[in-house]
Amino acid sequence: MGILNRHLTSSQIIILGFAVTILLGALMLTLPISTQDGQGATFADALFTSTSAVCVTGLVVRDTATYWSGFGQAVILSLIQIGGMGVVTLAVAIWTISGRRIGLKERSTMQEAISAPKVGGIVRLTGFIIRMTLLFELLGALFMAPVFCSEMGLLQGIWCSVFHSVSAFCNAGFDLMGTRSPYSSLTYYASQPVINAVIMSLIVIGGIGFTVWEDIGSNKFRFHRYRMHSKVVLLTTLLLITLPALYFFFFEFSDAPLHTRICLSLFQSVTPRTAGFNTANLTSISETGLAIMILLMLTGGSPGSTAGGMKTTTLAVMLSTATSVFLRKKHTHFFGRRVSEDTVRNAATILTLYLTLFLAGGFIISRVESLPLLDCLYETASAVGTVGLTVGITPDLSLFSRGILILLMYLARVGGLTLIFAALSGNPCTTARLPEEKLTVG
Repeated sequence: MGILNRHLTSSQIIILGFAVTILLGALMLTLPISTQDGQGATFADALFTSTSAVCVTGLVVRDTATYWSGFGQAVILSLIQIGGMGVVTLAVAIWTISGRRIGLKERSTMQEAISAPKVGGIVRLTGFIIRMTLLFELLGALFMAPVFCSEMGLLQGIWCSVFHSVSAFCNAGFDLMGTRSPYSSLTYYASQPVINAVIMSLIVIGGIGFTVWEDIGSNKFRFHRYRMHSKVVLLTTLLLITLPALYFFFFEFSDAPLHTRICLSLFQSVTPRTAGFNTANLTSISETGLAIMILLMLTGGSPGSTAGGMKTTTLAVMLSTATSVFLRKKHTHFFGRRVSEDTVRNAATILTLYLTLFLAGGFIISRVESLPLLDCLYETASAVGTVGLTVGITPDLSLFSRGILILLMYLARVGGLTLIFAALSGNPCTTARLPEEKLTVG
């Protein structure tokens, strides 16, 4: 018996690891010491908060700053860190530090957990991930500390800097700004250049993926030497930031001063994938703007990152496949390299899964709660994309609807293919093929 149960597949280990962490976190949040009133949270509130933290989502039913004590906030921050880096990543790291041998099963699980291209060098990559994570979070806290300390005092300012740095890098979206106004997120800092720049940078860095970091670290600015995966991630990320930002700049925040307008536009373009902070009042954004944010939330970050969603590469593969069909080309390709048929099928499966969860959850909540469909779809997109943005309806939802959001956050965080592979792990592979017959589509 090694670090992981030999009778479980890698996918099942990942699913079980997240579930156990969520349950333990919920139990800790029910302790009297976890809340400011000393009464402890109800299990329903604790479970929702723990799920949101571990799944690095950011949806809350209780304001983080005013409801949870310092101990409760520390528990939430720990859950965010575990969820952002990955349960398996931390487990393997602890096992390595203790001097234990990492077997092939553990390496295979680690490869699946962080979407690494190969098993070889996975322990070294794990060490690299942990070092870079702590480095970026430390730098983020150091840059924000002067702003927060000048406003809140030394100790509270340092705590806020650390909390928001970890939350931003892990794409969690939890904040401690409720002391100004409950559920206000970072709206007070809409035009503050340091906070905007640091938070956005941490979100993007955390969201591009660990293997892309390695590529950048190895090849520096020699873009032509990057893996195709890294090229696709970086280009797609750039487009998903630039194009929505242009829309927000020209159509949503045209009344704001130029500096504030730029900050608002960029921040609302970056944060839906999948951080959950906001510097604008979301209820003032038009339905078109909300719809664009929903699409960004569903897309999310990149594979092997701290972000959720169906991933930038899934969107890129689907768009490239459609382009290939339009141009009557046989294969999907990027940068002179062909994409395998298995990758195309996986991308189509993930897209279908996320759209199904998003639409089904929104329809059910809208029907049960008698709320506008767009608002409900916004919340379910936020949950299934592990984003955390909200139009304000989550705290008032019934336990049934909260249960749906909990399920969506959990299913989205463990990953679409992980769920499918775990469910089908007992089914033997077969090379037999059924007879082919033409089916007309379109």
